[in-house]
Amino acid sequence: MADKRDYYEILGVSRDASADEIKKAYRKLAVKFHPDKNPGDHTAEEKFKELGEAYEALSDADKRAAYDRYGHAAFSNGGGRPGGGFHDPMDMFSQVFGGAFGGGFEEFFGGGGARRKSSGKQRGSDLRYDLEISLEEAARGVEKELEIERYMPCDTCDSKGTKGSGGVKTCQSCGGRGVVSRQSGIFIQQTTCPECRGAGETISDPCKACKGEGRVQKESRIKLRIPAGVDTGTRLRSTSNGDAGVRGGPAGDLYVFLHVRDHDIFERDDSDLFCEVPLPFSTAALGGELKVPTLDGQSSIKIPAGTQGGTVFRLRDKGMPTLSGGRRGDLNVRVQVEVPTKLNSDQQEKLRAFSESIGVHNSPMQEGFFKKAKRFFDL
Repeated sequence: MADKRDYYEILGVSRDASADEIKKAYRKLAVKFHPDKNPGDHTAEEKFKELGEAYEALSDADKRAAYDRYGHAAFSNGGGRPGGGFHDPMDMFSQVFGGAFGGGFEEFFGGGGARRKSSGKQRGSDLRYDLEISLEEAARGVEKELEIERYMPCDTCDSKGTKGSGGVKTCQSCGGRGVVSRQSGIFIQQTTCPECRGAGETISDPCKACKGEGRVQKESRIKLRIPAGVDTGTRLRSTSNGDAGVRGGPAGDLYVFLHVRDHDIFERDDSDLFCEVPLPFSTAALGGELKVPTLDGQSSIKIPAGTQGGTVFRLRDKGMPTLSGGRRGDLNVRVQVEVPTKLNSDQQEKLRAFSESIGVHNSPMQEGFFKKAKRFFDL
């Protein structure tokens, strides 16, 4: 085993390389030294085998740990995998690259077999619609009628693309596959057939109404039920209300993205609502009842005497419902004490007398502030 090269050296990575770095290094080198790309080159073939063995050992966490501890001795006596030895390097390559390029390993190197023929019926495109709703609609749920322009089945030819029975023929350019291939080195590039546009079929007498597509663009009205509790960013799917498919193919879906308008009073945070309500000066001082708005109508909260501005009162279950159907959120009401701006002389005199009678000791916020600020005012 002394003549075996270090697995990390073979792949050209450091000993602390991540699994993704190891895989990336293997993919790059395996393509470079693959026997199909280097026919008759025995050196490349040996390097390809080395790469397969190195990758199999280092891509498996347990094998890598054993190799880091014991080196190549960890795989002596058939210790590479159950049953003895390592996988065939071609099998390893196929496992790593299989399906990664839209086809199998053979197709990746240009040796793929015939692709099955297209039926000519292509699925329609999915569509997107952005819809704005109010906060009240989001809270209660609502049904909306959407007007969109989309492809609809052609009534003239019954979605067949032709009125005649013998008008549909297999496309000669792609042989019915819907794609054409062009080889560039070891890679094969496949593109949609320009002749049949991927349908795999051509029509000799296309329907004049739909030009052979079996669908026409029309203005369409769709009713959509919006559940209670949605929020901005919620996406609703309306199955089969996208574009109609080509020549009778299945329709795509319509995806509706919701945007909830900002509200004049309420702000939303998930299922909770927040609002600020003015509180009369007299009610803040004496206590009383304050009427506040909710999404369900007017409600009342009890204001204790001496309530300060900025105090938040919580109304349970007066917020937004949840899409999951759980408990509604809360409404948080923040009160802002409203100071009168226009006082007559009699009111001003009474307010001065009131202010002098209570003094600073009955104003806890002032008292606390002046205690902290005493050294600044030299009191």
